[in-house]
Order: sequence, then structure tokens, then C-alpha cells
Amino acid sequence: MSKTVCLALTGASGMPYGLRLLDCLLATDCQVQVLYSQASQVVARQEMDFDLPSRPAEAKAALLARFPHANPAKLAVYGREEWFAPVASGSNPPDAMIVCPCSMGTLAAIAQGLADNLIERAADVVLKEGRKLVLVPRETPFSAIHLENMLRLSRAGAVILPPSPGFYHHPQSVQDIVDFVVARVLDQVGIAHQLMQRWGEAR
Repeated sequence: MSKTVCLALTGASGMPYGLRLLDCLLATDCQVQVLYSQASQVVARQEMDFDLPSRPAEAKAALLARFPHANPAKLAVYGREEWFAPVASGSNPPDAMIVCPCSMGTLAAIAQGLADNLIERAADVVLKEGRKLVLVPRETPFSAIHLENMLRLSRAGAVILPPSPGFYHHPQSVQDIVDFVVARVLDQVGIAHQLMQRWGEAR
């Protein structure tokens, strides 16, 4: 059976990571569930000149237009208050969830178990069901509050994966730097890729 991966886009800077990650997920046999915050719509427009509509059906159409290789049957998009979405219940959790980019507000809410919207609830479900939760926090510098929230989540089983690219693969473009981070995320959720050469491989 193919994996189900939930990808949440929030309002931190770093939308190139999130959309490249979605591109890679849609190129696999995974079932992909997309959640997005209102702030992420602003960031998508600012950083990528990409309009992410408020209505989930229209957002799905926009994503399929951006990624024409995707199988429409493998993509589901849910609204912030869509409480009947599978990810809202421990009876139907995804195999893994990625929040990329992850705002400090979203990270704090997940750390406190607030679950006031579908992104927070889905993350809460993934943690309580023992599934893989990967958070990609895009902020600098981190305050003591940020770090304490990350430590709390790490102790609860989440993976904290800041987008800190390496340079041993000699990146030649911004895309190479983005792909380095996306490759690390895909490794965490067990999805094969060919985004970059691994350490120790012949160049």
C-alpha cells in the first residue's frame, strides 16, 4: 500500500521549500493531503507569485495546474475548519505529517496541544498515534521560547528539522539549496529521491 503523507503549509517564510516538497511528493505513489493556513496564502503570493485560493477545491485546481505531472486522485486539499477530514481523527491518521514551512505560532500551538484548527489537530493526532511528525521551522534567531517549544516537541516524538542547508555538494543555484533541505525531509519520512548526491558517493 502507498503511504499517506500530510503536508501543512503555514505562514513562515520558506514557501519554496514547501512547494518543492509538494512537487516531490506528488511525483511518488503517495497519497498527499495538503492543509494550509491563511497566512501561508500571503507568503505564497509574496515569495512565489503563487495565488493559493481560500476554497480547498480551487486550491487543489491551482496546485494541479502548477504541478501537471500530479495524479489528481492522489491529492486531497482540506480547509482550516474541515473537521471531517481524515487527518482530524486518530481512526484515520496519515503515515507521516510534515509542516513546511512551520511558523513559530504553529509550532507553539502544537507544542501546547491546542488543536484549534485542522493543522494543529492533525499534528496532535499524528503525535498521539505515534506517527512521524516533521516540523521545518523557518525563523532566525530562535528565542528561548522557540527553543523550549522545540525541545518539548522533540521529547514528544517530533522531528525538528530547521532548513539549514549543507554545502558539501557544491550547490550551483538556489534550487540546489532548496533541494538539499527537501531531501532531508523526504529522508525523514522514508521516501526515496534523487535530489542530490549523498555524502561519500562519487561525484
